Amino acid sequence: MIITRTPFRITLGGGGTDLPGFYRKHGGYILAMGIDKYMYVALNVPHADRKVRLHYTQSETVDRVEALHHELAREALLAHDIHDSIEIASLADLPAGTGLGSSSCYLVGLLNAIRAYRRKPATFEEVADEACRIELEKLGKPIGKQDQYMAAAGGLTELHIARDGRVRVERVSLPEYAVDQFTANTHMYYTNVQRTTVGILGEQSESIRAGTGAVEENLIKIREIGYRIGEAMRAGDFDMFGRLTHEHWLAKRALSASVSVSVAERLYEHVRETYGVLGGKIAGAGGGGFLMLYCPQQSGAKLTKFMEEQGLARLPYRAEYEGSRVITNVMSSRAVPLHVGSEASP
Repeated sequence: MIITRTPFRITLGGGGTDLPGFYRKHGGYILAMGIDKYMYVALNVPHADRKVRLHYTQSETVDRVEALHHELAREALLAHDIHDSIEIASLADLPAGTGLGSSSCYLVGLLNAIRAYRRKPATFEEVADEACRIELEKLGKPIGKQDQYMAAAGGLTELHIARDGRVRVERVSLPEYAVDQFTANTHMYYTNVQRTTVGILGEQSESIRAGTGAVEENLIKIREIGYRIGEAMRAGDFDMFGRLTHEHWLAKRALSASVSVSVAERLYEHVRETYGVLGGKIAGAGGGGFLMLYCPQQSGAKLTKFMEEQGLARLPYRAEYEGSRVITNVMSSRAVPLHVGSEASP
Protein backbone atom coordinates (compact mmCIF):
# COMPACT_ATOMS: atom_id res chain seq x y z
CA MET A 1 0.00 0.00 0.00
CA ILE A 2 1.25 3.45 -0.93
CA ILE A 3 -0.52 6.58 0.32
CA THR A 4 0.19 10.14 -0.75
CA ARG A 5 -0.97 13.38 0.87
CA THR A 6 -1.37 16.50 -1.28
CA PRO A 7 -2.37 19.96 0.03
CA PHE A 8 -5.17 22.09 -1.30
CA ARG A 9 -4.33 25.73 -2.01
CA ILE A 10 -5.83 29.20 -1.84
CA THR A 11 -4.93 31.72 -4.53
CA LEU A 12 -3.93 35.10 -3.13
CA GLY A 13 -3.11 37.00 -6.31
CA GLY A 14 -2.91 36.76 -10.10
CA GLY A 15 -5.65 34.16 -10.58
CA GLY A 16 -6.37 33.54 -14.27
CA THR A 17 -3.01 34.76 -15.56
CA ASP A 18 -1.78 31.15 -15.60
CA LEU A 19 -4.03 30.37 -18.59
CA PRO A 20 -1.96 29.50 -21.69
CA GLY A 21 -3.86 31.99 -23.83
CA PHE A 22 -2.75 34.78 -21.49
CA TYR A 23 0.77 33.83 -20.43
CA ARG A 24 1.84 33.10 -24.02
CA LYS A 25 1.20 36.77 -24.77
CA HIS A 26 2.06 38.49 -21.50
CA GLY A 27 3.59 36.04 -19.04
CA GLY A 28 1.73 35.03 -15.90
CA TYR A 29 2.06 35.52 -12.15
CA ILE A 30 0.43 33.62 -9.31
CA LEU A 31 0.74 34.02 -5.56
CA ALA A 32 -0.84 31.15 -3.63
CA MET A 33 -0.57 29.27 -0.36
CA GLY A 34 -0.85 25.59 0.42
CA ILE A 35 -3.17 24.85 3.34
CA ASP A 36 -3.45 22.00 5.82
CA LYS A 37 -6.40 20.36 4.05
CA TYR A 38 -5.49 17.40 1.90
CA MET A 39 -6.25 14.96 -0.88
CA TYR A 40 -5.23 11.40 -0.02
CA VAL A 41 -4.56 8.85 -2.74
CA ALA A 42 -3.95 5.18 -1.93
CA LEU A 43 -2.45 2.72 -4.42
CA ASN A 44 -2.38 -1.04 -3.97
CA VAL A 45 -1.66 -4.08 -6.13
CA PRO A 46 -4.15 -6.98 -6.06
CA HIS A 47 -2.76 -10.52 -5.77
CA ALA A 48 -5.83 -12.57 -6.72
CA ASP A 49 -6.45 -11.12 -10.18
CA ARG A 50 -5.28 -8.50 -12.67
CA LYS A 51 -8.30 -6.20 -12.48
CA VAL A 52 -8.17 -2.41 -12.38
CA ARG A 53 -10.21 -0.99 -9.50
CA LEU A 54 -10.74 2.72 -9.02
CA HIS A 55 -12.65 4.21 -6.09
CA TYR A 56 -13.63 7.89 -5.97
CA THR A 57 -17.14 9.36 -5.80
CA GLN A 58 -17.92 6.40 -8.04
CA SER A 59 -16.32 2.97 -8.38
CA GLU A 60 -14.98 1.38 -11.53
CA THR A 61 -13.76 -2.18 -12.07
CA VAL A 62 -12.34 -2.93 -15.50
CA ASP A 63 -9.89 -5.33 -17.11
CA ARG A 64 -7.65 -2.68 -18.64
CA VAL A 65 -6.72 0.87 -17.64
CA GLU A 66 -7.72 2.04 -21.12
CA ALA A 67 -11.37 1.33 -20.23
CA LEU A 68 -11.47 3.70 -17.24
CA HIS A 69 -13.91 6.63 -17.47
CA HIS A 70 -11.90 8.69 -14.97
CA GLU A 71 -9.66 10.68 -17.34
CA LEU A 72 -6.99 11.75 -14.87
CA ALA A 73 -6.46 8.28 -13.44
CA ARG A 74 -6.47 6.67 -16.88
CA GLU A 75 -3.92 9.04 -18.39
CA ALA A 76 -1.65 9.05 -15.32
CA LEU A 77 -1.46 5.25 -15.33
CA LEU A 78 -0.94 5.02 -19.09
CA ALA A 79 1.81 7.65 -18.90
CA HIS A 80 3.71 5.17 -16.72
CA ASP A 81 2.88 2.13 -18.89
CA ILE A 82 0.53 0.58 -16.33
CA HIS A 83 -2.35 -1.29 -17.93
CA ASP A 84 -3.81 -3.63 -15.29
CA SER A 85 -3.36 -5.13 -11.80
CA ILE A 86 -3.85 -1.93 -9.84
CA GLU A 87 -6.26 -0.55 -7.25
CA ILE A 88 -6.56 3.15 -6.42
CA ALA A 89 -8.74 4.96 -3.90
CA SER A 90 -8.99 8.63 -2.94
CA LEU A 91 -10.33 10.61 0.00
CA ALA A 92 -10.28 14.36 0.59
CA ASP A 93 -10.76 16.77 3.47
CA LEU A 94 -12.79 19.09 1.21
CA PRO A 95 -15.33 18.38 -1.54
CA ALA A 96 -14.60 18.79 -5.23
CA GLY A 97 -15.74 21.92 -7.06
CA THR A 98 -14.83 24.31 -4.23
CA GLY A 99 -12.16 26.27 -6.11
CA LEU A 100 -9.16 24.98 -4.14
CA GLY A 101 -7.57 22.82 -6.84
CA SER A 102 -8.97 19.36 -6.04
CA SER A 103 -8.58 17.83 -9.52
CA SER A 104 -4.90 18.70 -9.78
CA CYS A 105 -4.36 17.60 -6.16
CA TYR A 106 -5.74 14.21 -7.16
CA LEU A 107 -3.56 13.98 -10.27
CA VAL A 108 -0.35 15.12 -8.56
CA GLY A 109 -0.99 12.80 -5.60
CA LEU A 110 -1.65 9.88 -7.96
CA LEU A 111 1.49 10.59 -10.00
CA ASN A 112 3.55 10.61 -6.81
CA ALA A 113 1.99 7.30 -5.76
CA ILE A 114 2.71 5.77 -9.18
CA ARG A 115 6.29 7.03 -9.09
CA ALA A 116 6.79 5.50 -5.64
CA TYR A 117 5.38 2.22 -6.95
CA ARG A 118 7.55 2.29 -10.09
CA ARG A 119 10.58 3.53 -8.10
CA LYS A 120 10.95 6.57 -10.34
CA PRO A 121 11.55 9.53 -8.00
CA ALA A 122 11.21 13.05 -9.39
CA THR A 123 11.42 16.66 -8.23
CA PHE A 124 8.21 18.52 -7.50
CA GLU A 125 8.78 20.57 -10.66
CA GLU A 126 8.96 17.40 -12.76
CA VAL A 127 5.75 16.04 -11.22
CA ALA A 128 3.98 19.39 -11.75
CA ASP A 129 5.14 19.51 -15.38
CA GLU A 130 3.91 15.96 -15.91
CA ALA A 131 0.51 16.85 -14.45
CA CYS A 132 0.33 19.95 -16.70
CA ARG A 133 1.10 17.83 -19.78
CA ILE A 134 -1.70 15.41 -18.90
CA GLU A 135 -4.33 18.05 -18.13
CA LEU A 136 -3.48 20.78 -20.64
CA GLU A 137 -1.97 18.85 -23.56
CA LYS A 138 -3.24 15.27 -23.43
CA LEU A 139 -6.76 16.04 -22.19
CA GLY A 140 -6.95 19.58 -23.60
CA LYS A 141 -8.53 21.09 -20.50
CA PRO A 142 -8.85 24.92 -20.69
CA ILE A 143 -7.14 25.42 -17.34
CA GLY A 144 -3.92 26.99 -16.08
CA LYS A 145 -0.76 25.79 -14.38
CA GLN A 146 -1.12 27.03 -10.82
CA ASP A 147 -3.04 24.08 -9.38
CA GLN A 148 -0.51 21.46 -10.47
CA TYR A 149 2.46 23.47 -9.22
CA MET A 150 0.85 24.41 -5.91
CA ALA A 151 -0.21 20.82 -5.28
CA ALA A 152 3.35 19.69 -5.89
CA ALA A 153 5.09 22.56 -4.07
CA GLY A 154 2.82 23.79 -1.26
CA GLY A 155 3.99 26.71 0.88
CA LEU A 156 3.53 30.45 0.38
CA THR A 157 4.67 30.49 -3.19
CA GLU A 158 5.00 32.71 -6.26
CA LEU A 159 4.80 31.21 -9.73
CA HIS A 160 6.39 33.26 -12.49
CA ILE A 161 5.17 31.85 -15.80
CA ALA A 162 7.19 32.71 -18.89
CA ARG A 163 5.67 33.10 -22.34
CA ASP A 164 7.08 29.71 -23.34
CA GLY A 165 5.25 28.10 -20.41
CA ARG A 166 8.24 27.55 -18.15
CA VAL A 167 7.44 28.14 -14.49
CA ARG A 168 9.86 29.64 -12.00
CA VAL A 169 8.89 28.85 -8.41
CA GLU A 170 9.83 31.35 -5.70
CA ARG A 171 9.08 31.00 -2.01
CA VAL A 172 7.85 33.99 0.00
CA SER A 173 9.73 33.85 3.28
CA LEU A 174 7.83 35.13 6.32
CA PRO A 175 8.19 34.31 10.03
CA GLU A 176 5.75 31.63 11.16
CA TYR A 177 4.05 34.06 13.56
CA ALA A 178 3.37 36.44 10.66
CA VAL A 179 1.84 33.68 8.55
CA ASP A 180 -0.31 32.68 11.53
CA GLN A 181 -1.48 36.29 11.87
CA PHE A 182 -2.34 36.35 8.17
CA THR A 183 -4.38 33.13 8.31
CA ALA A 184 -6.14 34.36 11.47
CA ASN A 185 -7.31 37.45 9.60
CA THR A 186 -8.08 35.71 6.31
CA HIS A 187 -11.37 33.91 6.85
CA MET A 188 -12.63 31.08 4.64
CA TYR A 189 -16.36 30.34 4.54
CA TYR A 190 -17.92 27.47 2.62
CA THR A 191 -20.81 28.69 0.45
CA ASN A 192 -22.27 25.18 -0.04
CA VAL A 193 -22.05 25.78 -3.80
CA GLN A 194 -20.01 23.44 -5.99
CA ARG A 195 -19.22 24.50 -9.55
CA THR A 196 -16.82 23.43 -12.26
CA THR A 197 -14.34 26.06 -13.41
CA VAL A 198 -13.72 24.49 -16.81
CA GLY A 199 -16.53 26.31 -18.62
CA ILE A 200 -15.59 29.68 -17.15
CA LEU A 201 -11.89 29.28 -17.90
CA GLY A 202 -12.70 28.05 -21.40
CA GLU A 203 -14.81 31.16 -21.97
CA GLN A 204 -11.94 33.39 -20.80
CA SER A 205 -9.39 31.55 -22.94
CA GLU A 206 -11.59 31.86 -26.01
CA SER A 207 -12.02 35.59 -25.40
CA ILE A 208 -8.24 36.04 -25.25
CA ARG A 209 -7.74 34.04 -28.46
CA ALA A 210 -10.46 36.04 -30.20
CA GLY A 211 -8.74 39.28 -29.21
CA THR A 212 -11.90 40.84 -27.81
CA GLY A 213 -9.79 42.95 -25.45
CA ALA A 214 -11.89 43.28 -22.29
CA VAL A 215 -10.92 39.93 -20.72
CA GLU A 216 -7.28 40.39 -21.66
CA GLU A 217 -7.17 43.92 -20.22
CA ASN A 218 -8.72 42.76 -16.96
CA LEU A 219 -6.25 39.87 -16.67
CA ILE A 220 -3.37 42.33 -17.19
CA LYS A 221 -4.86 44.40 -14.37
CA ILE A 222 -5.21 41.27 -12.20
CA ARG A 223 -1.56 40.38 -12.83
CA GLU A 224 -0.46 43.89 -11.81
CA ILE A 225 -2.59 43.70 -8.65
CA GLY A 226 -1.01 40.30 -8.03
CA TYR A 227 2.49 41.81 -8.12
CA ARG A 228 1.39 44.44 -5.60
CA ILE A 229 -0.16 41.75 -3.39
CA GLY A 230 3.17 39.90 -3.47
CA GLU A 231 4.97 43.05 -2.35
CA ALA A 232 2.47 43.58 0.47
CA MET A 233 2.88 39.99 1.65
CA ARG A 234 6.67 40.24 1.67
CA ALA A 235 6.40 43.43 3.73
CA GLY A 236 3.98 41.79 6.16
CA ASP A 237 1.42 44.51 5.33
CA PHE A 238 -1.62 42.28 5.50
CA ASP A 239 -4.15 45.11 5.67
CA MET A 240 -2.77 46.28 2.31
CA PHE A 241 -3.28 42.71 1.08
CA GLY A 242 -6.93 43.05 2.10
CA ARG A 243 -7.40 46.34 0.24
CA LEU A 244 -5.72 44.97 -2.87
CA THR A 245 -7.92 41.90 -2.69
CA HIS A 246 -10.93 44.21 -3.04
CA GLU A 247 -9.38 45.68 -6.20
CA HIS A 248 -8.89 42.10 -7.39
CA TRP A 249 -12.57 41.33 -6.64
CA LEU A 250 -13.70 44.20 -8.88
CA ALA A 251 -11.35 43.21 -11.72
CA LYS A 252 -12.26 39.52 -11.45
CA ARG A 253 -15.98 40.27 -11.50
CA ALA A 254 -15.52 42.06 -14.82
CA LEU A 255 -14.11 38.91 -16.47
CA SER A 256 -17.41 37.04 -16.69
CA ALA A 257 -20.95 37.24 -15.42
CA SER A 258 -20.39 33.71 -14.03
CA VAL A 259 -17.35 34.54 -11.88
CA SER A 260 -19.37 35.57 -8.83
CA VAL A 261 -22.95 35.03 -7.77
CA SER A 262 -25.35 37.73 -6.67
CA VAL A 263 -25.93 36.26 -3.20
CA ALA A 264 -22.19 36.24 -2.51
CA GLU A 265 -21.86 39.78 -3.88
CA ARG A 266 -24.61 41.11 -1.63
CA LEU A 267 -23.10 39.34 1.37
CA TYR A 268 -19.66 40.68 0.51
CA GLU A 269 -20.85 44.29 0.28
CA HIS A 270 -22.69 43.94 3.61
CA VAL A 271 -19.70 42.61 5.55
CA ARG A 272 -17.44 45.28 4.05
CA GLU A 273 -19.81 48.01 5.26
CA THR A 274 -20.66 46.46 8.63
CA TYR A 275 -17.79 44.30 9.87
CA GLY A 276 -14.68 46.05 8.61
CA VAL A 277 -13.83 43.51 5.91
CA LEU A 278 -11.17 45.09 3.68
CA GLY A 279 -11.43 42.71 0.75
CA GLY A 280 -12.27 39.23 -0.38
CA LYS A 281 -12.63 36.81 -3.24
CA ILE A 282 -14.55 33.78 -4.37
CA ALA A 283 -12.18 30.80 -4.51
CA GLY A 284 -11.99 29.51 -8.06
CA ALA A 285 -13.33 30.79 -11.37
CA GLY A 286 -16.64 28.97 -11.03
CA GLY A 287 -18.14 31.33 -8.48
CA GLY A 288 -18.80 28.64 -5.89
CA GLY A 289 -16.86 26.93 -3.14
CA PHE A 290 -15.29 29.19 -0.54
CA LEU A 291 -15.67 32.89 0.11
CA MET A 292 -12.38 34.31 1.39
CA LEU A 293 -12.62 37.51 3.46
CA TYR A 294 -9.80 39.55 4.92
CA CYS A 295 -10.89 41.11 8.22
CA PRO A 296 -8.61 42.82 10.77
CA GLN A 297 -8.48 40.88 14.00
CA GLN A 298 -10.53 43.30 16.12
CA SER A 299 -13.62 42.58 14.00
CA GLY A 300 -12.98 38.91 13.30
CA ALA A 301 -15.14 37.40 16.04
CA LYS A 302 -18.17 39.50 15.07
CA LEU A 303 -17.73 38.56 11.42
CA THR A 304 -17.52 34.86 12.27
CA LYS A 305 -20.68 35.05 14.39
CA PHE A 306 -22.58 36.88 11.63
CA MET A 307 -21.50 34.39 8.97
CA GLU A 308 -22.53 31.46 11.16
CA GLU A 309 -25.96 33.06 11.47
CA GLN A 310 -26.11 33.00 7.66
CA GLY A 311 -25.37 29.27 7.72
CA LEU A 312 -21.75 29.70 6.59
CA ALA A 313 -19.28 27.99 8.90
CA ARG A 314 -15.70 29.22 8.99
CA LEU A 315 -13.04 26.79 7.80
CA PRO A 316 -10.15 26.58 10.27
CA TYR A 317 -6.86 26.24 8.43
CA ARG A 318 -3.14 26.90 8.61
CA ALA A 319 -0.42 27.16 6.00
CA GLU A 320 1.09 23.93 4.70
CA TYR A 321 4.74 24.33 3.78
CA GLU A 322 5.19 20.93 2.14
CA GLY A 323 3.79 19.86 -1.19
CA SER A 324 2.54 16.44 -2.23
CA ARG A 325 4.44 13.60 -0.59
CA VAL A 326 4.32 9.90 0.17
CA ILE A 327 3.25 9.35 3.76
CA THR A 328 2.97 5.52 3.67
CA ASN A 329 4.86 3.01 1.56
CA VAL A 330 4.46 -0.58 2.66
CA MET A 331 4.28 -2.10 -0.80
CA SER A 332 4.88 -5.83 -0.64
CA SER A 333 8.05 -7.07 -2.29
CA ARG A 334 5.81 -9.44 -4.22
CA ALA A 335 4.09 -6.50 -5.91
CA VAL A 336 6.38 -6.56 -8.94
CA PRO A 337 4.64 -4.70 -11.80
CA LEU A 338 4.51 -7.56 -14.31
CA HIS A 339 1.74 -5.74 -16.17
CA VAL A 340 3.94 -2.96 -17.50
CA GLY A 341 5.17 -2.72 -21.08
CA SER A 342 8.77 -2.55 -22.19
CA GLU A 343 9.94 -0.54 -19.17
CA ALA A 344 10.01 -3.07 -16.33
CA SER A 345 10.67 -2.08 -12.74
CA PRO A 346 13.58 -3.62 -10.84
